[in-house]
This record gives sequence, C-alpha cells and structure tokens, in this order.
Amino acid sequence: MSYSELVVLLLPSILSLFLVFILMQRKQARFNLPPGNMGWPFIGETIGYLKPYSATSIGEFMEQHISRYGKIYKSNLFGEPTIVSADAGLNRFILQGEGRLFECSYPRSIGGILGKWSMLVLVGDMHRNMRSIALNFLSHARLRSHLLKEVEKQTLLVLSSWKENRTFSAQDEAKKFTFNLMAKHMMSLDPGETETEQLKKEYVTFMKGVVSAPLNFPGTPYRKALKSRSIILKFIERKMEERIARLKGGVENSEEDDLLGWVLKHSNLSTEQILDLILSLLFAGHETSSVSIALAIYFLQACPVAIQQLKEEHIEISRAKKQSGEMEMNWDDYKKMEFTQCVINETLRLGNVVRFLHRKAVRDVRYKGYDIPRGWKVLPVISAVHLDSTVFDQPQHFNPWRWQQPDNACGSSTCSSAATRSKYFMPFGGGPRLCAGLELAKLEMAVFIHHLVLNFQWEMVGADQAFAFPFVDFPEGLPIRVKHHTVV
Repeated sequence: MSYSELVVLLLPSILSLFLVFILMQRKQARFNLPPGNMGWPFIGETIGYLKPYSATSIGEFMEQHISRYGKIYKSNLFGEPTIVSADAGLNRFILQGEGRLFECSYPRSIGGILGKWSMLVLVGDMHRNMRSIALNFLSHARLRSHLLKEVEKQTLLVLSSWKENRTFSAQDEAKKFTFNLMAKHMMSLDPGETETEQLKKEYVTFMKGVVSAPLNFPGTPYRKALKSRSIILKFIERKMEERIARLKGGVENSEEDDLLGWVLKHSNLSTEQILDLILSLLFAGHETSSVSIALAIYFLQACPVAIQQLKEEHIEISRAKKQSGEMEMNWDDYKKMEFTQCVINETLRLGNVVRFLHRKAVRDVRYKGYDIPRGWKVLPVISAVHLDSTVFDQPQHFNPWRWQQPDNACGSSTCSSAATRSKYFMPFGGGPRLCAGLELAKLEMAVFIHHLVLNFQWEMVGADQAFAFPFVDFPEGLPIRVKHHTVV
C-alpha cells in the first residue's frame, strides 16, 4: 500500500477525531471551566496521574498541577474530561451531593471485574438497598456481640505464628488476618482448611487483576483475574446452594451466623446479586483493612514514643482484665483505647489507603465561580486534603497527638481547629456512600494493635515504604523481624 493510499484510508478517521475535538472545544467555551491541561487525545494525562509515588505524599503530578493551576483544575483522565479537586470544601460538597448533583462513576473495567451488582459501582436505589444490607449485618449490636470476639480470635491466630528473629512480610501477615476474618465472617470458612486456602489462592490472583491495567488478553493479570473471579463465584454459589438445601430441610447450624446466611434469610436478592455482594465486600473488607494495619506497623516502628504510650494504655486494660478474671476482650475494653484511636486516625490520614474517588456530575454544577458540566468525571482527591498544611499542621509528620489537640493547641496561625480537622477527615469517604464497614475496620486495627504492642517488639529489615500505584502497597512486602516480650 502506497503512502498516498494510506493517507486516503486514514483521512476519515483523522477528520472525525478533529471534529470531535472542535465540538469539545466549543462546548467547553460555554462554561467557565477551571484552568488545566487536557493532555493527549483519548489518554489525556492518565499515565502521568497514575505514575507511582510515595503514599505519604500527593505525588509529583498533583504537586505540579496544584502549583500551576490551583486546587481545582481540569484534565482528561481515564478517557474522560475531568475536574480534579484537591480542595477540601469542594470534596465535601461532592460527597454530600451524591444522588442530587453527582453520582458514582468508576471505569467500566472495575465493574467488569467486581461485577455489575458490586456496591462500589451501583448507584441509586439499588446501592441504597445493598448498603442497607451491609449496615444491618455490621450493626453496632453485632459488632459487640459477635465480631469483636472473632476479630480477637483471628488476630491471636496470626500473631501466634510469628517466630522470634525470623524475617517475614508484615503486609502478607496483615492480609492473612483480614482474609481469614472476612472468609469466616461471610461464609463461615475456617482458616487453614483446604477450601479456605484454595479460595485465598484464587483471591490473590483476582486482586492482582483488580489493580492491574484492564488489558483483556491471554496471559495478562486482568484476564487471569477474570478467570479467578469465575472460580470464586462458583465456589460462593456452591456454598449458597448447600446452605439453601439445609434451610429447606430444616437443618440450621447455629455456628453459620454469617453474611451468606443473613442475606438468604433477610433479603430478596437474586443469586447474581448475592454473589457480587459477597465478592465486593470480601474485596473491600480485606484489602483496605490489611493495608491500614501494615501502614500502622510501618509508622509506629519509626515513632517509639507512640509505641510507649500505646503500651501504657493497653497494659492498663490488660491488668484490669486479669484482676477481674476475664480473658476475652469486651466492648468496654475497646472503648478505653483512646490513644489507639488517635493512632488509627493518624495512620489513615497519612497513609491514605483510599486516595481518590470516582464521581460524575449528573447536572451542570457551579462552585467558587467554576462550572462543572453535566457528564464530566469528577475526582475528589481525599489524600490531597489530608496532606494539606492549611487543614493539618505539618501534614507529612506522623503525629497521633494531633487528634487530642483542642482548638489552636498547636500554637500556629495556620493550624486548623479540631472541628475543621474532623470535618475534612474522610478516610472512609462521606455522604450517602460513607463506607458501611468503617467501624469494623477501626475495630480490626485496634484489636490487632492491642495484641501487637503487648507481645512484640519489631524492626524493619531493609528499606521499604508504602507507594501509591494508585492503590497503596509495600513493594517489598514490609519485611520485619520481631522479638517476643511480656509486659503484663
């Protein structure tokens, strides 16, 4: 084929792209859009935005764009025209406007791998129904009566396997803990059993695909994840069929007080909806909690003063229990962990497991003089606010004591009030889509920290730190070495 023939062949496509570009420019001219750069056609600035960076920063891309354009700017990300927000007020406005001005809008590849009935991608009434099911199962009463006991049991199971002076991956251990907990919590699967280990193996492959590029070709992590998703769903469906058969036969196991049983008894969801619900909650409950625990281990090893204060708090709780003759942790013990909650808040603020959210404007919106056109993607960047010096004093320092500070206690004219810090602290999102499992996540972290500081000293082996890919991960797995100690 000659060069001239090739030009003639490609000309219609080139003209079509040019026409689309002109129409977009004309449409944008009608609005007072924030400043910014739309980047290359189709891919926009996505590659630069997703470039890995330290999880305790906002990354070079965001730093440069905020410096050049301000905290609200336009871009082209994930194949769509986008308004990016590092502005605390706009982020809160977006999350509070869910269902009226904005709605959840994740890339299609996320829905393709998590399922169309996943809580992460659902909107409207169906999302409210699914979230209601999760909230009912994770009620305050259930946390106190069932889940606290199970969280402590799974914590002790993992920590009991830690050998002194042996190097291992703290991140893998945190993942083991949260997976065992969620598998038991959702389908009454016991740790170490053959079927549990098989499910864990498939889930690891599934997770690698969730966080990979959505390239559906043979051999890619995404294609392998789709295959593992199918295997996992068949496993869950088999468990569901077994449970239904027992219920119909009047055989009910009191030990199977799990999410699967609850949904079968108390909802009218279809089989497909139940499968996607359990898979999406397994993903949400496992991944974010495990990374948060790994981050706490990482931050604390560099802050011995915080470890000492944690020890003092947990020694007091443990001694009181021994004096009363009790062994298992109860809710009153958990509520006494006041400094522990400060450590959890600071870990979530500085580590930013969930760095940004995907939303879309469902109508034309105006904010601070800027227009957000209907249909545009909107990215509220939670991490940018958590690391903003106008909201949090010395934001890149791990400082759990900031959560104990009353207004103006930091002595700085730029220091925000306690009310402001609380208002813009959004590690679990906000508005109608506030994470249904936030209380369980904090409970897991608190119980794990309790037994960790009472029983171990630890140190990092080699250099490692958390990176945002944009999912947060320790590239080396956070290798640590531990020593047993008894402080009570």
